[in-house]
Amino acid sequence: MDHKQDTEPLLPAADEWCRQGLAAAEAKRLVRLAGPMITSCLLQNIINIMSLMFVGHLGELPLAGASLANSVASVTGFSIIIGMATALDTLCGQAYGARQHHLLGVYKQRAMVVLGLTCVPIAVVWAHTGRILVLLGQDPRIAAEAGAYARWLIPSLAVSVPLQCHVRFLQAQSLVLPVTASSAAAALCHLAVCWALVFKAGMGAKGAALSNAISYAVNLVMLSLYVRLSSSCRDTWNGFSMEGFKDLRKFADLAVPSAMMICLEWWAFETLVLLSGLLPNPQLETSVLSICLNTGILLFMIPSGLGYSVSTRVSNELGAGQPQAAKLATRVVVCIALFLGFVLTLGMTLLRHVWGYMYSNEPEVVAYIAKMLPVLGISFFIDGLHGSLSGVLTGCGKQKIGATVNLGAFYLAGIPMAVLLAFVFHLNGMGLWLGIVCGSLIKVLLFASVTWTIDWSMEATKAKDRVFGSSLPVA
Repeated sequence: MDHKQDTEPLLPAADEWCRQGLAAAEAKRLVRLAGPMITSCLLQNIINIMSLMFVGHLGELPLAGASLANSVASVTGFSIIIGMATALDTLCGQAYGARQHHLLGVYKQRAMVVLGLTCVPIAVVWAHTGRILVLLGQDPRIAAEAGAYARWLIPSLAVSVPLQCHVRFLQAQSLVLPVTASSAAAALCHLAVCWALVFKAGMGAKGAALSNAISYAVNLVMLSLYVRLSSSCRDTWNGFSMEGFKDLRKFADLAVPSAMMICLEWWAFETLVLLSGLLPNPQLETSVLSICLNTGILLFMIPSGLGYSVSTRVSNELGAGQPQAAKLATRVVVCIALFLGFVLTLGMTLLRHVWGYMYSNEPEVVAYIAKMLPVLGISFFIDGLHGSLSGVLTGCGKQKIGATVNLGAFYLAGIPMAVLLAFVFHLNGMGLWLGIVCGSLIKVLLFASVTWTIDWSMEATKAKDRVFGSSLPVA
């Protein structure tokens, strides 16, 4: 295949695709993968939301502490673990495409070892969260509540390591329905466990934190049993072996930029809420920004699911030595993302006078949210594109480029622009969000440029080298 053909524009040659029916077939594959993954992401997020809802019935102080601890845990722990686990999207996906099925189990073991070691310093930070927050100037009572909640979250951090590794292991094989089923069972279980620990056992907020670990463990046990007993995983899981402790440095070299690619964006949006506390009328600004952020997290599950699905498709096809199929998956997911982004933007604009009432009955808050939602809609449109393109880069193993782009887009452009618009031009919360939208737009343009110039034949060769360079003899 010549280089010119591999660097064609991402937008499709529609007549050729329609004639061959390839685009429709690829769209069906992506949707079949994305649908269950979107549902799984939503169900996994519901666990945290339900815990905070139970704590909210204990009073304002426990809720403030739990919310603060949850933010600290997300920034310093869960975002890092989830990010590092996405290295398996590349490694397992390409190995599965190359039919080196025995490597998937080895990669999963290596991931659990590296992520497990990473949890040690994170757990130390969580154990001292209360003291750290006091040093940072937080209210001592809220800091004490947050510190206690964070300590009881440590078991859920430990369980999330093998859970995330199992999810990625199955996702690389397009086995997404078991992930959705186990996530649904864990969410249902969480409702009962949380009630029992918070109210029946009298543990209060600590029980809510501990219930997360129990529900994650239910999810993990179900997935482990599926991997162990299902014929679908017979070739990909051969039990634990010493190979899982080898080449850990090589895995970490991909896992660290994978984490940075996700964390740098995650942390940028958390920075918005912190900055909102410095604005005039901080209570209103922080409330509205928090609502916008929660809405964004909820709706971002859609492009996130698309990103996971195209990552699987691209990595599988590159591993199989099918660069044109990987390029087709990229083109199709861009079209799907454009369509879904338009629908979400239109929906947010039409619902702008209604959405606020889901969170507050205060007219001032509802009116402010109505002003923010059109901007939020534009943000979702952009998020849909860069979420899908992030999946493409992950499928190719280009996480270092993704991390570099996020660093530049959000920290050299987006956040400075947000500060300028909010504090110099006095656009307040609207300025903060417009600034971060500018960062997202720069990210999309850079990601599109990188994707546009990908030499797909070369990426297929790199995938082959990556897989067979670590290939192991089958016992």
